[in-house]
Amino acid sequence: MNRKDEHMSLAKAFHKKNENDFDQLRFVHHSFAEIAMDEVDIAADFLGFSFKQPFYINAMTGGSERAKTINQQLGVIARETGVMIATGSVNAALKDPALADTYQIMRHENPNGVILANIGAGLSLEDAKRAVDLFHADGLQIHVNLAQELVMPEGDRDFTGWLDNIEAIVSQLEVPVIVKEVGNGMSSETIEQLVWRGVKAVDVSGQGGTSFTQIENARRPHRELGFLTDWGQSTVLSLLEASNWQRDITVLASGGVRQSFDIVKALSLGAKSVGVAGTILNELMSNGVEATIELIQQWEAELKMLYTLLGKKNTPELLTTDLVFSSEISHWCESRGIAYQPFAKRNRQ
Repeated sequence: MNRKDEHMSLAKAFHKKNENDFDQLRFVHHSFAEIAMDEVDIAADFLGFSFKQPFYINAMTGGSERAKTINQQLGVIARETGVMIATGSVNAALKDPALADTYQIMRHENPNGVILANIGAGLSLEDAKRAVDLFHADGLQIHVNLAQELVMPEGDRDFTGWLDNIEAIVSQLEVPVIVKEVGNGMSSETIEQLVWRGVKAVDVSGQGGTSFTQIENARRPHRELGFLTDWGQSTVLSLLEASNWQRDITVLASGGVRQSFDIVKALSLGAKSVGVAGTILNELMSNGVEATIELIQQWEAELKMLYTLLGKKNTPELLTTDLVFSSEISHWCESRGIAYQPFAKRNRQ
């Protein structure tokens, strides 16, 4: 089976709405909203883009005929809902131009939408330019996937030069660039390194959703690396790690997003928008295009309700919500020197 097809099959097989760290934080309920739901605007603005909803479809697949069908369907979903969407890693198409149409179908179906191309951190500036040109992309995701590569049977083993590649791409590419983890989260130190390299946006993509270490371990003959299934920090912890850098860099979030409630929690922790992949892929593969469009529309309606419940008229106002963390999250913050207590009383400021 094609490796990309294996990834999709395993992602579907492993997809479960498990508890994750989004369940470890709670909003403080205040009884008076003093707003009307009709006043609420859930739009999101970042990197020069503006969207009617504060979430997007994150990178998934490409590089096979089955993946082409998925990307064609995702293109239709993005067109009909107006969400931003990212292609899966286009590394395969850069190596073999015959595979390009398995990604380009997304642009064919969604000619006027915002589409991000996706490449690995080991690729060069020239590769980045080719990826953007090949898909008429509006922006670029650079994925960093150290843990996945190490568990992948045929993965890379030399990780030198990634930061240099990223710096060259960010400084010379003419479209916005987002550096994205693949489900292992980002630390404050990682974000600091990227800020110093001129990076303007990150997707912290934390642990708690699709685990690529689990997927790659399932492809190993002896499946001996199961202890790395939950490697890394969650999206919630990654957003807290990013909290001191949010004035210096645009922070996006993904990983373990199961529903609208997770989206509003991530936004309240400082994400400008929230990426969803596994939940969308599972809905698409289980129930089809129309059901996935309806799910996105349902989330939009639910978000308006949740903003109203929190007494917030727009997405930036979510940064004044009051949040209380579980002891496990609090312990991480204490160990890492992250001030978490102010989150519980932001509404008073």
